[in-house]
Amino acid sequence: MVAERSSTLPSITVVGAGMAGSEAALAAARLGVRVRLYEMRPVRMTPAHHSGDFAELVCSNSFGGEGESNAKGLLQAEMLAAGGVVMHSAHACRVPAGGALAVDREAFSRRVTETVRDHPLIEVHNEELSCVPEGIVVLATGPLTADALAADLRERLGTEFLGFYDAAAPVVDIDSIDMSVAFRKGRYGQAADYLNLPFSRERYDRFFELLASARSHTGHDWENLEFFEGCMPIEELARRGYDTPRFGPLKPVGLEHPESGERFFAVAQLRQEDAHGRMWSLVGFQTGLKWGDQKEVVRSIPGLEEAEVVRYGVMHRNTYLNAPRLLEPSLRFRDHPGWFTAGVLAGTEGYLESSATGWLAGTNAARRALGQEPLVPPEESMLGGLVRFLSGANPDGFQPMNANWGLVPSTPKRRGEGKKERRGAMYRRGLAAFEAWLAAQAEPEAAAGAPAG
Repeated sequence: MVAERSSTLPSITVVGAGMAGSEAALAAARLGVRVRLYEMRPVRMTPAHHSGDFAELVCSNSFGGEGESNAKGLLQAEMLAAGGVVMHSAHACRVPAGGALAVDREAFSRRVTETVRDHPLIEVHNEELSCVPEGIVVLATGPLTADALAADLRERLGTEFLGFYDAAAPVVDIDSIDMSVAFRKGRYGQAADYLNLPFSRERYDRFFELLASARSHTGHDWENLEFFEGCMPIEELARRGYDTPRFGPLKPVGLEHPESGERFFAVAQLRQEDAHGRMWSLVGFQTGLKWGDQKEVVRSIPGLEEAEVVRYGVMHRNTYLNAPRLLEPSLRFRDHPGWFTAGVLAGTEGYLESSATGWLAGTNAARRALGQEPLVPPEESMLGGLVRFLSGANPDGFQPMNANWGLVPSTPKRRGEGKKERRGAMYRRGLAAFEAWLAAQAEPEAAAGAPAG
């Protein structure tokens, strides 16, 4: 009887059962939509995975810091409020990790797998898909999307919309840049869209010494890092010689001070990353340095002595979309209204971010199947800020993003208020806005007698 009733329900397809796909499948099923969930493991394994369980943690076992002063803490709280399977499973399987939320990885994946498989509206298919299926679909195939499906996406979207190599530079919060040092100017008189940080010879010597001695990330054996000249890591440039960086990304030519006319030994440039100008990336500073060393190098740059790095640079194999060119904030494709995407493929970094976007993509795919309009969380929430960034970031050189305070509007500065107190205020404001938004969606569903799950 249950099978007969469910066969008449609207349906969607979710491709991939990682953090994003598992969350998407359960979010859709809880709205009363039938879900076909495709996962190629264990029939075909990736080089990074070791089991056929859903939401397998392939790197760290941590979902990031908790608490009101942590951006990931806000996103965790939002997903707990939304009933996210990943966050609730993480709390059930947590292990001691100080101020971070870390889990027993096997118990965690097993719990997610059981929760998803046990839902009566989710039908799991362990097979590989070579093309995007018909109908309403959530693409959540992750950083190691199978070659055949990736080729189909490239053919449908265009080669410029799908990246296979993640070469990202550090991104810093605007409030942590010393604007008494930085000046706006474009090279050779072009539009003053860049912030410029000038080096004296002495400051460059210190920077170069730190860069040359910094420790590089050691890749997994499945990453096979092959650098292209156009995205050579800054530390690799330093190994080629003292002057190589300053004849490359630190070239001072055309960047004299706009007021004094002073010429500099080298100049680092920052480019705006988001529409609101809260986050700025170091131009040409893609790097694979370990994060501790990376932070030290960044803070050796004039004007960045107190820099808050909101996203560290990375160099690794990754399959992701140029989200700003393709996606709406609802995670729906602009030119393919029946397609949604989430996770690393959508341009996020991190387990938590993958699960949160999976929840939203699954929710909106289900809403489309039910004839309803897609939703976008409030901009004060961390999830709302993240999806607005994905759809509205600078598409030229777009790189994946994780949860950080630069994604949401700042609160007004109050006299005597420190960073911790200000972040706490942003946390409380964001969570309150998200919970009110959830409640507003639940009221019409309850009135209509929508299935609870």
